[in-house]
Amino acid sequence: MTHAPWTQQPKVLRLRQRSATADLAVRTADNFRTHRTGRNATLVAHFGFLSVFPLLLVFTTVLGFVLQGRPHLRERIITSAFNRIPIVGPQLASDPSKLKGDALVLAFGLLMTMWAGMKAFNMLQSALDDIADVRLDARPNLFRTRLRSLLGIAVVGGSQVAAAVLTGFVGVTGVRLLHKLLFALAAVIVNTVVLAATYRLLSVHPQTWRQVAPGAIVGGVAFAVLQLAGTAVVGRAISKASPVYGTFASVIGLITWLGLHSLIALLGAELNHALPARRWEPPTPVIG
Repeated sequence: MTHAPWTQQPKVLRLRQRSATADLAVRTADNFRTHRTGRNATLVAHFGFLSVFPLLLVFTTVLGFVLQGRPHLRERIITSAFNRIPIVGPQLASDPSKLKGDALVLAFGLLMTMWAGMKAFNMLQSALDDIADVRLDARPNLFRTRLRSLLGIAVVGGSQVAAAVLTGFVGVTGVRLLHKLLFALAAVIVNTVVLAATYRLLSVHPQTWRQVAPGAIVGGVAFAVLQLAGTAVVGRAISKASPVYGTFASVIGLITWLGLHSLIALLGAELNHALPARRWEPPTPVIG
């Protein structure tokens, strides 16, 4: 005996008939399950998380080059926000002289960061193509996929740094309310534009700016709220925690932060995919 899918259950159908918003939410949720978007979001976050540690290696190596022969700069950095960075911060506070630049370590860190970052963007492309129902044979080859990933790293990586800086000013600085609102609005705009470009550039399925706008706007606002909350809450929690527990909190917070970002981005794509579909209507009875 076969059962009707949950989207065709009587209570769900009545809700879909009464509200266009509910109908859109049901279609988006059903597509989320069908496209296995939750699994794809987890994989994107996983490879994004793997890229963080070689990135920290690159950061500490560059910092070692900068601090060599500059004791006054070293003291200024120790008393700045840099000492809150996980793993790096405790080393700066205890003995910053041990941080030394090494060209070989820097090259290794950059290669590992690029490898993990490309893995994350390869997975993101696959997830967006799954959402757009692109056939496997119609997807780009290995070379084009990696070129798109490099483009994604440049666009998304740079813009997320800019958005994080903007929301950082809102969350932890004492600027005026008007300035905070302007910073938050700028972060929303940056996130929205980047998400729209991501939906267009990283998927084989052709889409116009108008078609990707709804999901990009919703995701851009959600990103800004998430970044603002993360900057304000996590920054204060880490600053008050001990080095050991602060590191654990940073790792857990980072995994959660990446997972929520990838989930929001793919949910925006699912929203764009569901919007053009016709609203469900009951079948017309046959007379005669």
